[in-house]
Order: sequence, then C-alpha cells, then structure tokens
Amino acid sequence: MKKIDKLILTSFAGPFIMTFLVVVFILLTQHMLKYFDDIIGKDLGWEVLSQLLFYFAIFMTPVAMPLAVLLSSLITFGNLGEHFEITAIKSAGISLLRTIRPIFFFVLFLTGLAFYINNNLVPTAALEAYSLLYDIKQKKPALDLREGAFYNGLPDISIKVNKKFPDGITLKGIIVYDHRKNDGNKEVTVADSGRMSTILNERYMKFELFNGYNYTEGANNEREMTGQKNSKSETLTRSKFFKTQVVFDLSSFQLSRTDKKWFEGNRIMRNLSELDIDIDSIKTEVLQQELNHYLYKPTYFSYFNKDSITMPEYLREFRKVRDSINRFRHMPKEAIEEERAARQQEAQTRTAPANPVAKPVNPIVKAERSPTKKIRKGTPLRSAVVTDEPVKTVMPGASDSLKSKVNADSVFMARIDSVFSMPTRRTTVQAATNMARQVKSQVLNSNAAIENYQKERVVFEIQWHKIIANSVMCIAMFLIGAPLGAIIKRGGLGVPFLISIMFFIIYYLLNMQGEKLAKQGLISPMTGIWAADVILLAIGFIFLRQARADARLFDADAYRVFFDHVGQWFKAKRAGAAV
Repeated sequence: MKKIDKLILTSFAGPFIMTFLVVVFILLTQHMLKYFDDIIGKDLGWEVLSQLLFYFAIFMTPVAMPLAVLLSSLITFGNLGEHFEITAIKSAGISLLRTIRPIFFFVLFLTGLAFYINNNLVPTAALEAYSLLYDIKQKKPALDLREGAFYNGLPDISIKVNKKFPDGITLKGIIVYDHRKNDGNKEVTVADSGRMSTILNERYMKFELFNGYNYTEGANNEREMTGQKNSKSETLTRSKFFKTQVVFDLSSFQLSRTDKKWFEGNRIMRNLSELDIDIDSIKTEVLQQELNHYLYKPTYFSYFNKDSITMPEYLREFRKVRDSINRFRHMPKEAIEEERAARQQEAQTRTAPANPVAKPVNPIVKAERSPTKKIRKGTPLRSAVVTDEPVKTVMPGASDSLKSKVNADSVFMARIDSVFSMPTRRTTVQAATNMARQVKSQVLNSNAAIENYQKERVVFEIQWHKIIANSVMCIAMFLIGAPLGAIIKRGGLGVPFLISIMFFIIYYLLNMQGEKLAKQGLISPMTGIWAADVILLAIGFIFLRQARADARLFDADAYRVFFDHVGQWFKAKRAGAAV
C-alpha cells in the first residue's frame, strides 16, 4: 500500500469511528425517549437496562452507518482541502478519483458489513429489544407507599399510610383493605404503627403491625354451614392484637419474560430468506381466495349453473399444484411410485395410434335431435341442469321395458313443464333475494380478505428491499460526502455537520414518501424504496463531476462575479435599446 493510501485511510478511519458512535448515541437517545414513561419507575436493574440499550443500539445501526459515512467523508476531505493537501496531491499528477479510491474500497467493505448487520443482527436485536420492552411495559411500578394516599398496586389490596419515616421501613397510622374474596370491604385491618420489609429474594412483602384491630364482616357461621345466607344475619367481628404479621405476594412486580415466538412474525424481525417465505405464503393465500370464487360458484346458483366466466389459466395451474401436493403429502412412498408408473403408462397409451374400429350402434334405440331442451331423468329439481342432449325415441320392435322407460321420461318432462308454468310466488322471490344477498356478502368478504393480504404483502416486500437499500445507501452517501468535502474545503464539525444533516433529511423525506406511496399502492415497493438511493446516487455523481473540474460551487466570490456579469449584460442591453 502506498503512503498516500495510508494517509487517506488514516484520515478517514478516526472521524468515521467517532461520528458513528455519536450518531448511534443521538439516534438511540431519540428512540428511547418514546419509551421513557414505560421504563421509569419500574425498579429495573442495570442488567435489564443495559440489554435494552444494547439491542436498540444494534437496531439503530442501519440508519447510523450511512450518516456516519457521509459526515466522516465530509470531515476527511474538508480537512485535506483546508490544509491544501488535495492541491498538493493534484499537483503531483494524482487525480481526485485516485485519491478517493482507497476510501471507496473501504466503503464497499462497510456496505457488505452493513448488509450482514441488517440481514442477521438487526432482526435478532429487534426481537430481543421489543420482546423485552413489552415485558417491561407489563411489569408493575415499584412499590411506593405515599403518605395520606391509598396504594392499589398490590392485587386486591388497598393500603393507606398516614406517615412514612425517612428510613423507608417504619410506618405509622396503617389501614389495610383486603378485597381478595371479592365481596366488598368486609376485611379491614387498622394498626397504630408497623414495619415493612421484603423476604425470600424480594418475592414477598412482610408487614409487622402493632397495636391494632382486625374487623371482619360476614354471615353467621351456623347458617353458612347449612347453606342459608341472609343479609339480616351478617355479623361483625373485631379482634385486637398487639403484634401481627401480614405477608403479600410480590410476583406481579417481578419482570417475567414472554415467549419470543409471539413476536417473530413482525416484519422487522425477519431476514431476507424468512421474508421470501412470508411473501410466498401470502401470495398462496391470495391465490387460494381467488380460487374459492370459482370452486364455490356452483353453490351460489340453485337452478342454473351455466356461466360464461371461466377460470383463468394461472388458477388452473395453482389448483393442479395444490391438489398434487396435498395428495402426495399423505400418500406412502409405495403408492407414490405406483401413481408415477400409472402416469407413465397413460402417457404411452396416449401416444399410441387410435383404434380404427368404430363403436357399434344400438339398433333398438336411436337418438334424434329435438328442438326443445330436456332435463335428465333422476336429477333433483333444485340441481336440475338444462342440457341439449338428444331425446330418445322408441323404434319399432322395442321391448316393453324400454317403452315404459320412455313413457316415464315423458311423464317426468310433463311435470317439469307444469312446475315452470306455475306463477312466481312471493316466498320464492324472497328466497332468491336472500340468496343473492348472501352471495354478495361472501364475495365482499373474500375481496376484503384479498385486499388485506395484498397490503400485508406490500409491507413485507418493503422490508425486503429496505434491508438491501439501506446498505447501498453507504455508497451514495460517500459519493456525496467525498466530492463535496473537496469542493467546500472546510474541516471540523461545523459546516460538514450542517450539510450532512441536510442530506440526511432529504434522504429521510424521500424514503418516507416512497414507502408511503408504496403502501398506498400508487407505486411498486421496489420503486418506493430505491428511489431515494437512485436520486442521491445521481446527486453524488454530479458532485463528483464538479469536484474533478474544480468547480467553485460554494465560493461566494464566484457567485458575486457571476451576478456582476449578469448585471453588466442587462446594462449593455438597455444601452443598446436606448440608442
């Protein structure tokens, strides 16, 4: 490695590490402020808080790394330009592209690292962080008895303390209401003073009460034994004590962990392969819903099953694949082999030449085409299907059984004609209306389910593209920061920080708007997510071209000279018009 490459890399490595840590800290602080109310007052240990901060820090990495690359590249090349080191490098015959090449390869490595973090570490960190945060939200606040106020944090227990001494243990003027029997304020304990402490690894709280009374209101014991309860027979019992102990369970104050399998279905907790499986499953559900329209269509019509709408070819293919999978899934291996051999034999039979021998014609019964349609014999009236099959007539010399069969068909047709000639009843119309409403409701519900599946599929596709697009954004930010730093020629954290914040806001707005349009279905998920990367890459190439040409984009004198030329041109034009 040449000395110039070492100089550039060492100038970039220090600012990158510093800016990355600063950006992660800022984003982590901003993110944790949203859950401040859920965390404070829960008496969480440092172990739990450190785990939560660590997981959320990894979760912030996809956003922090592109911003750190932009800010560090601006600082690096701004410092080189401010100390005229870029000028010296160019005077030695080394182009700007050759100067930024070592950092570009390092940024490519960071891009691969960012993809690995986004695809492997971030889903795991999100699962751990949000499952832990859910358990923290479910945890009750720490036990905090306040003077003169009832505390209802314990299940079915209300405690009031008139005075709490500074040691946090000694109490005075204690009232305890026990509602664990769910029958009102029928058990009350009043004590002059007491002490509060936790036992058995803080799983239980023990109250030592002194000089008090225990009041119990309830039914007569004799009547309770015989099952006779009456409000008029209730009794009040008062017992005095000089010292007693009351123990309360504090299990609800412990942090209990929920099984992580209930959180694994969220899109931010899935990697690319898992998202592919989710997207494929959603597409299968959509095809199944569409196929149900055609499979259940015969049940919608009671008397007339003909329909000009045929099943699309892609649904036919999906049905074949689904049926074959379901059939072979439950078949033993021997049956599968037999099925395969039978299919091969059937395919060979199809390729054999057709038999030229014609099928003999029955001389007894012949078919004649009738101008009227006929309903098959034996078909129920509700499921009768109107067909164009030929009407059978009896030829001379036929048997008596055949004649009786034809006569029965004629009688059946006469009954059918009489049914069709009957006037329409109100109950029939009402039944048809109810059936139409039922069919409409089923179709609307199926369409709503398909729409929900489509929205869910778009969300998973957006997350799939974000994993890759956030990694590629490191290259776009570097192509903006390096040329821009060479043009500005300002180091430090002042101007580079402002410029990096401006471009980060542009990236955030473009990404947010593209994701919003993709969720609304106005554009595809790929277009919505990759639009920000493409736009910023184009801006980066423009800045790179301007930096190679030593453009003075941020030099006030250049703009002052430009406007002076424009003013002189207008004056000359006015003078020519006056002459």
